[in-house]
Amino acid sequence: MEALKRNKNMALLARAQMLNQEAPFIQCDDGRQYSFASFWALTGQLAGALRSSGAVPGDRIAVQVEKSVEAIALFWACVRGGFVFLPLNPAYTKTEVSYFVSDAEPSVLVCTPANAESYAGLCKAMMTLDDRGGGSLGAAAVAQDDAFSDHESSWDDVAAILYTSGTTGRSKGAMLTAANLASNALALVETWKFTSADTLIHALPVFHTHGLFTATNTVFFSGGKMLYRRKFDADDVMRMMPQATAMMGVPTMYVRLLQQDGLTRAATKHMRLFVSGSAPLLAETHKAFEQRTGHAILERYGMTETSMNTSNPYGGERRAGTVGFPLPGTLVRVVDLATGKLLPAHEDGVIEVKGLNVFKGYWRNPEKTAEDMTADGYFITGDVGHFDGDGYLVISGRAKDLIITGGYNVYPKEVELLLDQAPGVTESAVFGVPHPDFGEGVTAVVVAKPGFDEAEVIALLRKALAAFKVPKRVIVVAELPRNAMGKVQKAVLREDYKALYAPV
Repeated sequence: MEALKRNKNMALLARAQMLNQEAPFIQCDDGRQYSFASFWALTGQLAGALRSSGAVPGDRIAVQVEKSVEAIALFWACVRGGFVFLPLNPAYTKTEVSYFVSDAEPSVLVCTPANAESYAGLCKAMMTLDDRGGGSLGAAAVAQDDAFSDHESSWDDVAAILYTSGTTGRSKGAMLTAANLASNALALVETWKFTSADTLIHALPVFHTHGLFTATNTVFFSGGKMLYRRKFDADDVMRMMPQATAMMGVPTMYVRLLQQDGLTRAATKHMRLFVSGSAPLLAETHKAFEQRTGHAILERYGMTETSMNTSNPYGGERRAGTVGFPLPGTLVRVVDLATGKLLPAHEDGVIEVKGLNVFKGYWRNPEKTAEDMTADGYFITGDVGHFDGDGYLVISGRAKDLIITGGYNVYPKEVELLLDQAPGVTESAVFGVPHPDFGEGVTAVVVAKPGFDEAEVIALLRKALAAFKVPKRVIVVAELPRNAMGKVQKAVLREDYKALYAPV
C-alpha cells in the first residue's frame, strides 16, 4: 500500500485524497450538501468540541445517535484528535449502553437529545447530537475554529472499537487501527474500480463496519460522491438510481428492490455496480436480480474484526453462492478445525485471515485475542467454508453452528441450500437443539408460502441428503429472527426450540 507509506497517519492520507476540495461529497435526503472541504471543516469543528470537553488522545468517544452527516464526521473528528471512535446501535437500551460504557470507559458519551435525561450519570461527560447536527455537541462544534490542529497519531494507533454482535456471551470490543481501516478502504477502491466519477447510494446504518467504513471510506478515498439516505426505502432508492453509479446493501434490500415493478434494465442503466454483504445472498436473489436488471450483484465477505476479506471479481464471473477471492494484501486459508492442517478445494474447514486489515485485538481481553490468533499470525474467523475448484471462497456457516448428531457432523448451509429450493419455501435456517437419542437434532425453520407440506419437503431432502443430515422437524414461522444487519440469529432459534425434542 504505497499511499500508506507516503503519509505518516490517517489524517494526512485523508487530506491527500481530497484533490478537489470543492467537489461534492455528500448530498443528504434533507437537502443539505457537503463538499469535501466543508465536510473536512465539520470534522475539525467536532474534533475541537470533543477536545474542549476534556477528551485527550487515546480516550474513547462513545456515540449512539441517529444516522446523520455528523455521525460519520465524528469518526474523522476522532481520527484527527487521536480519540478512539466507539459507535453504538441506536436501538440499544440503556442497560446495553451501560455495559458498553462500563467496559470501554469512554471519556465522552454522545447520545440523542431524547436519551440525555435517561443516560445522565452513565459517563463523566455527555453531549447530545440530533440528526440535523443540533444538540450540545452541535452547538459546541459551531463555536470552534474549523482549522483544527491534528494529533500526530501513528498507523498502529487504535482508531475505532466496534463491539461484536454478542450472539454468544458478552459483546467484545474489536480494536481497529488506522492502518486496518485505511488499507482496507484502498484495497476496495482498487478492487471495485471506484473513482471520482462515482456516486454511491448510501442507505446503510453507520454504527456497523459496512455502512460506516466499507461504504463511506471507499467513496471518501476515491473522491466520489454519496447520496446519503437516513434509512433504506425501496421507492426512494429507485428514484436515486438515475443519479448514481453504485449501491452497497444487505440482501434484504435487494429482495425489497425485486418487489418493485420499476426495477428494469432501463431503470438501472446508469448503475455500474451493486454490492451485497453482511449476510448471505440467496442464489435465487442473485439470479432474479440479474435477469431483471442485467447486473450481477457483487457479493463479498467481511467481519467486524477484519473489515473486508474477499470479493467476487469486478471484471469476470460473479459467482452466486460464493464470496470470491482474497482482496489485495489479504491472505485467506481454510484449515481443519481439529488439526489446523490446510485443506484442499471443496473440503469444508475453518477460514483464517491474515493481512493489514486484521484487527489489533479485543479491548482489554488478551486471552480471547490469543485464543483467536494462530502462531503464524492468522485470525481464526470462526466461519466455516471451502474454496471451489476455481479458487472462489464459499461460506458454509459458523463453526459454532456445526451440528453434531449421532456422532456425525452436519453443516447447516448444505441443508439450507436444498431447503431454499424446496416447493413453497421462501427462506430457511437450520440449527441443532438437544435431542435425547442423538445429542443434537437437526432442526429447520422456514418462511413458507400457503400450501407448504412438511412431510413432502422432508421426503425431498431424504433423496438428496444422508439420513443423518435431514431435519427431524421443519417448522413454519412468519419470519426469521435477524440482527440489525440482517443476519439470522441462530442463537435465538436454538433458545426458542431447545425443548423441542425433550421427553414428554
